[in-house]
Amino acid sequence: MLSPIGRSPDQLSLRERLSLAGQLIALEIYTPKTLPLRRIEAIGDTLADCLVTLKSRGLDPSRFEFVRLRPPY
Repeated sequence: MLSPIGRSPDQLSLRERLSLAGQLIALEIYTPKTLPLRRIEAIGDTLADCLVTLKSRGLDPSRFEFVRLRPPY
């Protein structure tokens, strides 16, 4: 399976959605000054996992929203 980091949640295959269901993803928050692409920047079982990933990549967690991936059905 390809890494979901850097990809849009809409680009995930059915198999990927099923295997990642229940996990949290971090997506950059839209502001009028930015038009972020809706890309997954972190994924984890917990919010703490996502925060660690964002910080390790040099990204500011306050600029992200966290969404739990749902099964595709």
